[in-house]
Amino acid sequence: MAKNIAIVEDEPAIRENYAASLRKQGYKVEMYANRQDAMQGFARRLPDLVLLDIGLENEVDGGFEVCRAVRAISTTLPIIFLTARDSDLDIISGLRLGADDYLTKDISIPNLCARIAAFFRRLELLNHPPQEETLIKRDGLTMDMNRFSVHWKNQAVDLTLTEFWMVHTLVLHPGHVKNRDQLMQEAKIVVDDATITSHIKRIRKKFQALDGSFDHIDTVYGMGYRWVENQ
Repeated sequence: MAKNIAIVEDEPAIRENYAASLRKQGYKVEMYANRQDAMQGFARRLPDLVLLDIGLENEVDGGFEVCRAVRAISTTLPIIFLTARDSDLDIISGLRLGADDYLTKDISIPNLCARIAAFFRRLELLNHPPQEETLIKRDGLTMDMNRFSVHWKNQAVDLTLTEFWMVHTLVLHPGHVKNRDQLMQEAKIVVDDATITSHIKRIRKKFQALDGSFDHIDTVYGMGYRWVENQ
């Protein structure tokens, strides 16, 4: 069945251009020009992925509000910001709200389609995990690949799809340093270095909110990241 992508973009020409390109790739596309229409559409049926601008008609930060609302409904639905705004503050804000990726509109259509396809491959892996890896335990961590759940010391950790796969990549081989390219390849994502760094910071904060002494994700400067087990 064709995946359904929602484009939330207030510029008609840009909206139609993305929609035409995605339809050529075999996707179904729904288009919305503002926050209200998008949320009404999502209330009827959630899409499989959201492409989201920040400024929507008369709402300067309307896209942020859409992201917050969608993430409250689903922790796994991929959300990609696609916007002309490229400030560090906007990027950090988008990722903090739970977006999986943040792209600027100068990205090429083939690159955009490749990133979208990568997200859907990850969802397929989530739905059909290798049987030998259905339950992973490391110290106080438990990852259930069948239920897409993560617990730290019996407390649920609310991770997005991207964060889940990044943790999964690290805990599979404790002590092994994973550089950014390896994280992207093994976690089935296509993002830039700054986005990887932002996701790692968010992951740490989510664990530390449950356990202030959490220190199992180690930064190896100039090399990457690793999961450190208790000695």
